[in-house]
Amino acid sequence: MSLEQEEETQPGRLLGRRDAVPAFIEPNVRFWITERQSFIRRFLQWTELLDPTNVFISVESIENSRQLLCTNEDVSSPASADQRATVHPDSSNLIPKLFRPAAFLPFMAPTVFLSMTPLKGIKSVILPQVFLCAYMAAFNSINGNRSYTCKPLERSLLMAGAVASSTFLGVIPQFVQMKYGLTGPWIKRLLPVIFLVQASGMNVYMSRSLESIKGIAVMDKEGNVLGHSRIAGTKAVRETLASRIVLFGTSALIPEVFTYFFKRTQYFRKNPGSLWILKLSCTVLAMGLMVPFSFSIFPQIGQIQYCSLEEKIQSPTEETEIFYHRGV
Repeated sequence: MSLEQEEETQPGRLLGRRDAVPAFIEPNVRFWITERQSFIRRFLQWTELLDPTNVFISVESIENSRQLLCTNEDVSSPASADQRATVHPDSSNLIPKLFRPAAFLPFMAPTVFLSMTPLKGIKSVILPQVFLCAYMAAFNSINGNRSYTCKPLERSLLMAGAVASSTFLGVIPQFVQMKYGLTGPWIKRLLPVIFLVQASGMNVYMSRSLESIKGIAVMDKEGNVLGHSRIAGTKAVRETLASRIVLFGTSALIPEVFTYFFKRTQYFRKNPGSLWILKLSCTVLAMGLMVPFSFSIFPQIGQIQYCSLEEKIQSPTEETEIFYHRGV
């Protein structure tokens, strides 16, 4: 089943068409708007949502949770874990299993490890980078803001450009090392980290650039859409880009630092094969901590001053702070 088909399966009839603005505000979005969450609370919430078992939540469970939310009179109550982990806040559509936030760490940790490993041969260099950038582009696009309309061909071309440009940045340090034989210990370790950070930032910018071009929906505290703002879209993309830089930069740097000092120990001289186990373990542990940390740096429902929005947004409101969905 293709990605487009999976999004239009049975829950799609209940949850709505992908690019359509939902007829009512998502319960969890309303909860995020009414309750200003601290960083600690957002972090604890993401540790719950990133539980790998959330990838396998059944369609029946999601539909039951949504039915209960639709009939619940207390609109300030938060959505269940099923709803928060599997349903997109903008389109009210079911997020494909492989691209739910809970699947991000299991896919990314081993891929980042392989992309940072000095490998021999062109295929061994390119394939991990292509998979890394392709998954990031799909994840960023699916979990980004979906309050604007976009043709499937337009989105596909944009994702292809994101994969190509970020892959190019990711393979450069590997080819430089293979051709010029860089021997400096810190140059060999820091160069891939720098390019990985640049590739992840480029990936976010390219895959979600339509949010800055077409604008995203901005809402008052009641969830009423006031219009579509390119300024808010640019702010959402910049915040997500910053969180990805923190995520991949830290997750790639920590294993390199640990392995640098580990190679100087007596244990490594007796067991050189243990280096790969240590580096993989450090990568998994670092990303396991940094994924919820980076997702929590900025709230999912961001705030922007009404006076800083475009003049064309003239919807009457007495609110000074306007809300928008930043995306993951």
